[in-house]
Amino acid sequence: MQLTDQQMAATDEAKQLICELCHTFYLQGWVGGTGGGMSIKTDDLIVMAPSGVQKERMIPADMFVLDKEGNVLIDPLARPAPYKSPKLSECSPLFMAAYELRGAGAVMHSHSLNAVMATLIDPSATEFTVTNLEMIKGIAGHGYYDNCTVPIIENTARECELTDRLRQAIKSYPKSQAVLVRRHGVYVWGNTWIQAKTQAECYDILFESAIKLRSLGIDASKPSASAPATVANGAAVKGALHNGHAQNGHTDAERPVKRHKGRAQDAPQVVVLDIEGTVAPVSFVYDVMFPYAKKKLQSYLEKNWDTAEMRSEVQQLQAEAKLDSTLVGAKEVASSDTATAISGIVKFVGDLMRQDKKLTILKTLQGHIWQEGFASGELTADLYHDVQPAMAAWVSQGLKTYIYSSGSRQAQKNLFGYTSMGDLRGLLSGFFDTSSGAKVDSRSYDNIALSLGVDKPSQIIFATDSILEAEPAATAGWQVALTVRPGNKPLPAQHSFRIIHSMQELVEPF
Repeated sequence: MQLTDQQMAATDEAKQLICELCHTFYLQGWVGGTGGGMSIKTDDLIVMAPSGVQKERMIPADMFVLDKEGNVLIDPLARPAPYKSPKLSECSPLFMAAYELRGAGAVMHSHSLNAVMATLIDPSATEFTVTNLEMIKGIAGHGYYDNCTVPIIENTARECELTDRLRQAIKSYPKSQAVLVRRHGVYVWGNTWIQAKTQAECYDILFESAIKLRSLGIDASKPSASAPATVANGAAVKGALHNGHAQNGHTDAERPVKRHKGRAQDAPQVVVLDIEGTVAPVSFVYDVMFPYAKKKLQSYLEKNWDTAEMRSEVQQLQAEAKLDSTLVGAKEVASSDTATAISGIVKFVGDLMRQDKKLTILKTLQGHIWQEGFASGELTADLYHDVQPAMAAWVSQGLKTYIYSSGSRQAQKNLFGYTSMGDLRGLLSGFFDTSSGAKVDSRSYDNIALSLGVDKPSQIIFATDSILEAEPAATAGWQVALTVRPGNKPLPAQHSFRIIHSMQELVEPF
């Protein structure tokens, strides 16, 4: 293919840059033994380093030139022995994934030892996370107090076989600028070669920091205990997403409750929070979340209709429809005709939502839809401004915080993962939903207390806006505070519970 003068100049510069950068990366120990690689995009062309060559000794004439679809336009000429014939990088389809899915301007692949070891801090982890480290600021879209999370995918025998896993990781982690490959290395990209290089260097320092902090007994994925509730410019402390979140109502054994000297035995050791009307405005749930789920329901059903998970959920909806055939769409839900069944489910679920039914299957279905909305950026959780500073303060005091809501655990995790103040999941120790029992049943609170590791139920303090939840929690021996927020339903005139107007009032100093 004959390039224009402008294309020739751009590709020549990119070829020279790749040679210089790979030599630099070799000196850092990232591309030794012919490993690693790099590519740079120049308008509608891509310049890519070859595979299986000494990266520190490459020259511009060794580079491949590809079109934007990844087809080779210009092959480099073979160099005399002992050099091997040029071969397109095994990384090619993985580089193309970053160009296609992220609009990257440059992508690099490193075999850095720090990257390899970072994937083994927890050999079963599917992501790497750090927070409260200065070099996080070098990653696009991140600040010092943010969670810096990188997905980890499992290695394969050949690099090109990683493509599907890497593509899925890129889609699932829209904020990450890299993907780690266990026992292998890391792929990093940026809008330009300068940003890609900067981020590769910052990520490597973060990987090394996490490894060395681990040797000191410090978990880099958790906020510093000395971190302030807010920073000087008013930005929120956003915590860190770690791999030890409680699942299915189980606690994180690696975050023991700290016993404070001088505290009474029944001083709160665990905080449990409701969501609607407590940490998030009622209007956000009813005016944003519910309408979004209703709007997206039909397309979600159509897209996932043939999956095993959807078939299971449809069966659960059909079982609920049999219990109350008076609900709109109940009879159509069981139809063998797909279009009729989907139409019936849309009507049926819409009626359940209108009546604000607390059914587990309804909350599960909503949670799946909201998960897609949060991940795509269409939804951002609106929490009260006092919530994050209070949660950060509780962490610094050694208190654990959990959520107990009628919304599914997945929906809860999404809500706290995509807030206007950033990802707050690192400030939480776990999530409980109605699979632990109805919120109006004291036995539910008994069951949860058994999972929290406290000596007695009175060491748990619960914040809710509902008297119907406060009473059974108190019956179970929990401390309870009722939250009064704008837009909440009025509380009964006669009750014995403490009233708070802010989360910062919940845990009183001892």
